[in-house]
This record gives sequence, structure tokens and C-alpha cells, in this order.
Amino acid sequence: MRILITNDDGIEAAGLDVLEKIATDLTDDVWIVAPETDNSGASHSLTLAEPLRMREIGRRRYAVKGTPTDCVIMGVRFLLKDDPPDLVLSGVNRGQNLADDVNYSGTVAGAIEGSLLGIPSIALSQAVSNYDHGVPAWDTPMIHGADLIRKLLDAGWPKGTVINVNFPDCAPDQVKGVSATVQGLRDTALLDIDDRMDTRGKAYYWIGIAKRGSNPPKGSDLWAVRANLISVTPLCLDFTDRGALPELASVLEEKKK
Repeated sequence: MRILITNDDGIEAAGLDVLEKIATDLTDDVWIVAPETDNSGASHSLTLAEPLRMREIGRRRYAVKGTPTDCVIMGVRFLLKDDPPDLVLSGVNRGQNLADDVNYSGTVAGAIEGSLLGIPSIALSQAVSNYDHGVPAWDTPMIHGADLIRKLLDAGWPKGTVINVNFPDCAPDQVKGVSATVQGLRDTALLDIDDRMDTRGKAYYWIGIAKRGSNPPKGSDLWAVRANLISVTPLCLDFTDRGALPELASVLEEKKK
């Protein structure tokens, strides 16, 4: 089995080393193509207005001056075009990618691009309670990651679906199990702008999320990670709201008459 791995935290990120260890537990044919620098929050963006730069920094290890999506395309359509990977893994992200996070996450986007290119793909993230100062429990994905991926590959999943895995912020032996979950929804009131002044009296701003307690519904990804469960969420790449489609079609057809 050939595995292509990427991330959004950058080629030097500790989580990428964790993912490489997970991947090499599955196969010895592992290729790494990751962003040169941190691309957190890049979502599914492409570099189109300037050329991509790529450098080889080790055996089967490449850094791309671009986004996670760029990296997967470079890996699949250029480096491995004659013998494409059987699996794309993206992560392990420093910090969770739950609920609304999937819309912004470069980690999830790397897996999405793999799926769009016809390759089974999994995004992996490690929750950390204190993002600014906390130390991620890297041993948790290290211990549980390979076995979980084996189970997922044995079970399989439909084309057009991406698997989003989030490990809880706890030691490996405190993990209470694995839960198939739905994508949660955060309170948008938590989104905040922190305005500050620099030393020259000019304003600058940080986008942030206020830290308040919440009570996510059971069965959601937010609930699972809080309960020390590994959350596994199948994400559908078809954004069509099929429930709303018939009513919308009838309204539009009425206006034609």
C-alpha cells in the first residue's frame, strides 16, 4: 500500500512526524508532501496567481510553498502520477477540527482533495485544551492511529466521502473508545474580534473564539471528544441539500409559468 501524507501545520510540525509514524506502521511506502510554512485556516484554497515551488528535503519527503490542497495535487498528479497512492492521510493537526472547523481547516481540505482525486482519504487531528500553551497528547494518535485506520480501511467508505478523525485531549489509556459521530455546530456568538494597537498607534486585529462552556448533543463530534472518545465523522463532499431541492424546484418552475 502506498500512502501520501500531508498537513496544514507545515513540514516541520510535530504532528506530521506523528502521522509518518502511524503511516509506517501500515506500510513502508510512505510519501510526505507538506506545506513549507503553517497553513492553518487555509481551507481548500489553491495557489493560482503564482507558481508553486517545491524542494526535496529527504527521501520521499517534499516541502511545497503552497497550501495543503496544492501539496496533495503535487503528490498525486506530479510526484506519483505513474503510481498514485492508495490512501491520503492529512494531519495530525495540532488542535481539533470539529463542527464548523471543517469549513476552515487545511487539514480537512487536504483529505478532501485526495477524495476528489479518487483516493480514500482521512483527516486526523489531536484536540488540545489550551491551544496557545498546551502540549498535545501526541501519544494518543501514535498509539491508536494505525489500528483505527486499519479498521476503517477494512470497512471501507463511499466515494465522495472523507473521514474526519479527532483524538481527545487525554492520555492513550484514558481513551474510552471510538464513536461514529455527526458534525457538530458551535455557537457563532463565540466568534470574536480582538482589536489592539501597535507601538506606532495603528490598529490591528485578531480573529478569535471566546472560551465558554457548552453542552454539545450526544452523538456529535464535539460531544465525543469531550467524553474522551475518538470521534470519527464521515463528511460528504456533495453539498446539495436534497431535502430542500424539491421545494426550490417547484418554486422556480412556478415562476416560469
